[in-house]
Amino acid sequence: MTDETKILLSEKDIPTHWYNIQADLPKPLAPSIHPGTKKPIGPADLAPIFPMAIIQQEVSTERWIEIPDEVRDIYRLWRPSPLYRARRLEKLLDTPAKIYYKYEGVSPSGSHKTNTSIAQAYYNKQEGVKRIATETGAGQWGCALSLACNIFGLQCTVYMVKVSFHQKPYRKSLMHVWGAEVFPSPTDRTAAGRKVLEETPESLGSLGIAISEAVEDAATHDDTKYSLGSVLNHVLLHQSVIGLETKKQLELAGDYPDVVIACNGGGSNFGGVAFPFLMDKLQGRRKDLRAIAVEPAACPTLTKGPYTYDFGDTAGMTPLMKMYTLGHTFMPAGIHAGGLRYHGDSPLVSLLYNEKVIEAISYPQNPVFEAAVMFAKSEGILPAPESAHAIRAAIDEALKAKKSGEKKTILCNLSGHGHFDLAAYDDYLAGKLVDYEYPADKVKEALSHIPKI
Repeated sequence: MTDETKILLSEKDIPTHWYNIQADLPKPLAPSIHPGTKKPIGPADLAPIFPMAIIQQEVSTERWIEIPDEVRDIYRLWRPSPLYRARRLEKLLDTPAKIYYKYEGVSPSGSHKTNTSIAQAYYNKQEGVKRIATETGAGQWGCALSLACNIFGLQCTVYMVKVSFHQKPYRKSLMHVWGAEVFPSPTDRTAAGRKVLEETPESLGSLGIAISEAVEDAATHDDTKYSLGSVLNHVLLHQSVIGLETKKQLELAGDYPDVVIACNGGGSNFGGVAFPFLMDKLQGRRKDLRAIAVEPAACPTLTKGPYTYDFGDTAGMTPLMKMYTLGHTFMPAGIHAGGLRYHGDSPLVSLLYNEKVIEAISYPQNPVFEAAVMFAKSEGILPAPESAHAIRAAIDEALKAKKSGEKKTILCNLSGHGHFDLAAYDDYLAGKLVDYEYPADKVKEALSHIPKI
């Protein structure tokens, strides 16, 4: 047991295996569907865009999958990441609750995304791939994959959502430092991008559009594969190192969370921190454990969308996945939490929410940035706008505990720092942030385009 503020592990404590929650789900995932044949997809359908090792991980139901030694060796650059007890924030809130946060902003790219980019680049290199194409929202994933491609000697092409390309120019600069080429999406480089520009020349872009461009790029070049930073099963598998380390750190502290909280766009950092704890809940050891996925009110996929089959991209090039969705043609407002501007959600997170294993809530921008500034002033770390959604929810849970007198333990994932998001903080401090609400009419229109399965 320890009462330290910063709980550290040694390099020997880096997990040797990833945890695969598919082994413990309350029911199997619905199969992904081929958009042409409307039949379940197989490995051969995915082979043009993914290396076979990734495809095998995507469909695996083994509980533990070994992490290659070369990947673990690179993880040592920043893993294990620290777990902090937010004592100054607790004091500010005058709460009886204990608040812990796992800090993934210590990675070279500044966020949790590097946990999967290293693994994906490794498997692509093993298969002889020369170039990887991808999309990025706020730029965190683009930076992470640029770093990984640089380490393994791969070329990297990034389609960055246009609104974030202009809002967050220094993430683009960091990608360039690591050797990637970066284009504001939608572009005129792909048929998918040109179609959007013809219909909406001033389009701000979306993750769905950028995914379409990156998938098309990979599918039309023999030496190129596609890489995704969230949503898919193998991505959440790689992110499980977050929660596995956190469990060890909380054991040292003699503690266990009553509630686990993370922001949620595609689901990667939420799954990364929550799934290793949800293993205990699903196996019957911690039935009262709560896990909360936090969304932006402008793009509230879990809290407002239906649970149905939909495309993962705007152009309809990906397999159809069963997930919570606002419709693949839905265009979110240009909020500063660019990493959460995604119309759909991870099939794994979606199933757990539909089965009421986890909870979900949404917040507008201003309360989120209010919490982020409060956190920065008390704990000293500036959160990314995406991560600040989790902080908002953690603060609200701590205030509920204050009201009830309950001594609960709250864990949240601080998935990245906000050093490249200072323009967003300037807008908040100047009172310029707009609280976009759920656009019911636009979602209704987008949902009308969902294919019938």
